[in-house]
Order: sequence, then structure tokens, then C-alpha cells
Amino acid sequence: MLKLKKLAITGGLSSGKTTVCRLFKDLGAFVVSADEIVHNLLVPDSVIGQKVIQLFGPNIVENNSLNRKKIAQQAFLDLKLLKTLEALIHPVVYTEIEKEYQRARQAGKYPLFIAEIPLLYELFKQDEFDIVITVTADLSLCQERFIKQTHQTIREFEQRMAQQINPENKAKKSDYVIKNNGSLAYLTDQVAKLYSLLTTQ
Repeated sequence: MLKLKKLAITGGLSSGKTTVCRLFKDLGAFVVSADEIVHNLLVPDSVIGQKVIQLFGPNIVENNSLNRKKIAQQAFLDLKLLKTLEALIHPVVYTEIEKEYQRARQAGKYPLFIAEIPLLYELFKQDEFDIVITVTADLSLCQERFIKQTHQTIREFEQRMAQQINPENKAKKSDYVIKNNGSLAYLTDQVAKLYSLLTTQ
């Protein structure tokens, strides 16, 4: 069985990583998302969920689910709390990503395996992937998208960005860069060309 190429997609906050992953998936890639894995882990009755409730207090539980917005607001105001949360969640996330990779490899029908990982470089995980793609966009666009998508403030955007490596530095370290400053059609074209390149190498 040929080795299934293992790709990571990363980039700045609200740069368009998820959209790029969806486009790759539409073309036939197997795609997993670190954020989706976290979302599935953060339920009140899971082991991780119980530990998060112990960390942040019972007020984060609403309607039998964990309020991720409240967790984020508290975490980004207390860096020690943020680091504790990351140390709790990230090892489990990477274990799940590896499980998904093995599942995709055994299926034998996918040309590419792609993991969307916002904090790839921050966690020094880039060497676990064959190829890294960074999605970039102008800061003003990222701010606009973040506020529209999350209904949060510029201050909250800045707090999160402060905990990440500068997107330009991520781009310099990566194998490929996708610029998401234009239309969806332009983005789709970039992804299609890169998909063609990666699947014919």
C-alpha cells in the first residue's frame, strides 16, 4: 500500500482554513479538524469535559453542554489557565488525528489526508506532517470575518492573535501558501491547482 500523504493546514485566526479544507474535501481528500475534535471532546459527561468543568467551574455548563465562548473568554484572560487547558486537550486531539489518519490509510481510497490545525507551529507539530499549507489573509479581513462569525469583539480577536505565531512567519515556514483575500471562486481555483499538484507528485 502506498503511503498516504499527511498534510496539515494552518494559518491565522479567521483566515479561511476551514473553507480551504472543505474545498479539499470536495475534491476527494480525507479531512479532519482539530476544532471539531475539541468540540466533540468538550461535553459534560466526558473525562475531558469533567476536567474542564473542574478547571473553569460549573457555570460553563449550559443546557447540558459546555459553553465554549465562556471557556475561551476565561482562558484568554488567564494565560496559566489557557496553558493548563491546552495541556489537557491537545495530546488527546493529536491521538484522535492519528487514529483518523490510520483509518483513512486503511480505507485505501483517499489521495490526501488533511488535518486542519490552527496551532500547528505553536505546538511544534509541523514535523509530524509531510506537507504544511498556510492560509493567509489581510489582518483587516480576518478581523471582519472573526467578528461576523463569532459575534465577538476586536479585543477578543487581538487576545487570541497574541497567543499565536505571526501568520507571515507561519507562511515562511510552510511548504505552500494559499492567499484568501479575494473571492470564493479565486480561492477555489487556488485549491484546485494545489490539489492537482499534490496528487500528481
